[in-house]
Amino acid sequence: MLVLMFASVLMVEAYVNAEFAPDSAQTTGGAGSIPESVQNGGPIIDTTNGGARSFGLPKKTIALTFDDGPDPRWTPAIDAVLRKHHVPGTFFVVGTQVARHPDIVRDLVNAGDEIGIHSFTHPQMVKLPKWRQEIEYSHTQMAIVNATGRKSNLLRFPYSSTVAAIDDDNWKLMRDAGRLGYLTILTESDSKDWDKPGVDKILDNATPKDDTGTISLWHDAGGDRSQTVAALDRFIPLMKERGFEFVTVSEGLRRTLAERDPAASVTGNPPATKADRQRGLALTAAIAIADRTVDGLAVLFLIVGVLTVIRTLALFILAARHARKRRSAAWTWGERVTDPVSVIVPAYNEKEGIEAAVQSLADGDHVGGIEVVVVDDGSSDNTADLVRAMRLPNVRVVQIPNGGKPNALNTGVAMASHDLIVMVDGDTVFEKESLGRLVQPFADPRVGAVAGNVKVGNRNSLVARWQHIEYVIGFNLDRRLYDVLRCMPTIPGAIGAFRREALRQAGGMSHDTLAEDTDVTMALCRAGWHVVYEERARAWTEAPATLKQLWTQRYRWSYGTMQAMWKHRRSLFERGPSGRFGRLGLPLVALFGVALPLLAPIIDLLTIYGLVFLDRTETLIAWVAMLGLQFITAAVAFRLDKEKITPLWTLPLQQFAYRQLMYLVLIQSGLTALTGARLRWHKLRRAGTAGAAAPAGVAGVQAVGPVPVVDPVKPLGRDELVRPRGVASVPPNPYLDTPAQRDQDFLQASKHGILP
Repeated sequence: MLVLMFASVLMVEAYVNAEFAPDSAQTTGGAGSIPESVQNGGPIIDTTNGGARSFGLPKKTIALTFDDGPDPRWTPAIDAVLRKHHVPGTFFVVGTQVARHPDIVRDLVNAGDEIGIHSFTHPQMVKLPKWRQEIEYSHTQMAIVNATGRKSNLLRFPYSSTVAAIDDDNWKLMRDAGRLGYLTILTESDSKDWDKPGVDKILDNATPKDDTGTISLWHDAGGDRSQTVAALDRFIPLMKERGFEFVTVSEGLRRTLAERDPAASVTGNPPATKADRQRGLALTAAIAIADRTVDGLAVLFLIVGVLTVIRTLALFILAARHARKRRSAAWTWGERVTDPVSVIVPAYNEKEGIEAAVQSLADGDHVGGIEVVVVDDGSSDNTADLVRAMRLPNVRVVQIPNGGKPNALNTGVAMASHDLIVMVDGDTVFEKESLGRLVQPFADPRVGAVAGNVKVGNRNSLVARWQHIEYVIGFNLDRRLYDVLRCMPTIPGAIGAFRREALRQAGGMSHDTLAEDTDVTMALCRAGWHVVYEERARAWTEAPATLKQLWTQRYRWSYGTMQAMWKHRRSLFERGPSGRFGRLGLPLVALFGVALPLLAPIIDLLTIYGLVFLDRTETLIAWVAMLGLQFITAAVAFRLDKEKITPLWTLPLQQFAYRQLMYLVLIQSGLTALTGARLRWHKLRRAGTAGAAAPAGVAGVQAVGPVPVVDPVKPLGRDELVRPRGVASVPPNPYLDTPAQRDQDFLQASKHGILP
C-alpha cells in the first residue's frame, strides 16, 4: 500500500511538473482544409456547434493577454501595472500553476481581469492523443474553478501564434476544442518579450501599425519578466495617447458582435456549478498532497545525504584511528590474561554445525584452560548426543526444557566454573587463536565485555556474499567507530566475552527483547563498563542462504534492536555512564541503525523518478557518485579487515535487490513496533557450512562412532548433569566429576528453575 501510494503521488507530481519551454517555439504552416473565413479572419475562432467563424476586435481596442502564469513574483507585478493605469488584462493560465497559486488567480478575477485556459502542463498539444488533450483542458478548468468559483470559455494553445500560422493539425485541435465549448484565442501582435530583446524592442513589437483592434501577446511567467513589466508601464500610456482603449478578450468580442446584434452577450468567465467546484477542490488537493510529499522527500533526501556523508567521514576518521592504534608496536591491553575461560554454547536443533563449533572451541589455544558448556535448549534432534559422543574432556552438556536463548545462556553462566565467560552461537566456529585473543582486553579492569570479529563462512551464494560485504562494512567497521567513541551497542551473539561480575550488574541475559545481545550490551554500557572490539578474534558463522531466511533473521534483529532502544530510553535523561551512553550511543544507533536505513529507499525512489521524468544524465551521475562513495567505504573496510576485495563486484547488484529487502524488513519491523505486535523467535535452517571459507585447519571434526540413543527433551535429573543416560562411560571431566562440583551445579541450576 505504501508503494502504491508513493507511486501514485510521484505520478501526479511528474504530470504537474512537466517541463515546458516558453512560447518562443511557434507552429508554422498554412492552408489545407482550413476554411477561408478562418484563414482571412480574426484571432478569435469560434468552432462551437460545428461552426467555423472568426472575429477580430473593434478599431482602437487592445486586449492585453498574458501567457504561462501565474507566477508568484511576476504576475502580481504585471497586474500592479495594469491597476496603476486602470486597464484590464486577460491571463491565459497554466493549470498546474493555478493549482499551486490559487490566490493570485483569485486576485486577478477580483480586480476585473479575465482568465483563459493555456493547458494544464504546457505541452505541444498536437502531439497528444485526444483523451489527453481533453484532460489538459478539463484539469485547467477545475483548477480555475477551485481558485475563482468561475469557469473559462477561452482557450489558447501553447506555442500558438497568429491566424497565418494555423495548419491542419492545429485546425483539428480547434474544431475538437469547439465541440467542448471553447473559443480559440490567437494573437495579432506579439511583443516577443519571451526573447528578452530589451524594453524598446518589446515596445516596437507590440505597437499596432494602424488603428486596427489587436490582441497583444505578453508573458507573466517563464523566467525573468522585468523587461515585460517596464515595457508594459510605457506601452499603456503610449497607446492611450493614440486613442486606444484596453479591454478583455470577451469584452472586445462582445463589442464586435454588438455591431451586428446589439443584444449579443459574451461571458468569458461564467459561474461554476457546485459539482465543478468539488472536482476542482479534489484536483487541487491531489496536487497539494503530491507537492508536499515530494518536497518532504526532497528534505529527507537531503537528510539521507548528510547522514551518509557524516557516517562515511566518521568511519574513515575513527576507524582509521582505531586501526592505527591497534597496529602500533606499543599497543597492548596490559599483562597477558591467563585466567581460565568458560564458553557457553546455547544450542537448539543445531545438529548440522554443533560438532564443528564445539571442536573449534575445545581446541582453542588459550593457555589458561577452556571449559565448554553446551546448553541444549530442548532440541528435538540429536544435538546433545552428537556433542556427548565426541567425548571431549573439557566439554559439558546440559539439557533443559526449551525456554529460549536468554534462558539457555543464563543457565550456562550459572553452570560455568570461571569468571571469564564467552558466549558463542551453536553454528559458529572459532579460529584456534580466537579465544585467547578475545579475552586479552580483560587485562584492563575497566573492560566488562569484548566483541569479536564475525565472518561469514558460507560465501558460495550471492545472498551470502552480500551479507559478507555487510558484515565487513556495516558491522565490523561500525564496531571500530563505536569502540573509539566508547558506546558499543551490540556484542554479537556469535562471539562475545563477558566478566561474570559485569553480567551480574547488567541483570544477565533478558527475555525483554528479541535482541538479547544488544540489550545486555546497552545495559553494560549504562553500568559504566567499557565494551571494546577485538578485531583479531575471529569467528566464522553461517549466514542465511536464502532471501526468506535472511528476511526472518533481519526482521528479528531489527525489531529486537528497536525494543532494546526503547527499553533503555531513560538513559537519555540520566547522569554518569548511563547518560553518556544514552546521549551518544542511542542517537548513533537511532540515526545510523534505524533512521538512515529507513530513509535510504528515498535515494532509490528518487533515482527511478529522475530516470523516468527528469534529466537522465544528471540522475545517473548522482547515483554513480553515491555508488562510488559506497565502493570507497567498502574498500577501506575490506583493507582494515584484511579481506580480499573480489566480492565487491556484487556491490552494484546489491543496490537492486539486497538493499530493497533490508528496507522492507526495517519498515515491517517499525510497523510491528508501532502497532505493539509481538514477534516470536524464528529458528533458521542450518547446513553446517559456517567454516567453509575459514582458514585451513579450522573446525575439523573427526568421526567419533555411533551416537547413543537418549531422550533429549526430558529434563535431566541430578546425577545426569554429570553422566548422561545411555552412555556407558565418559572420559573423566576435571570440571564435573567431583561430588562437590555436582552439588554446586545442582544448586545453581535449581536457583534458575532449570530442574524439577
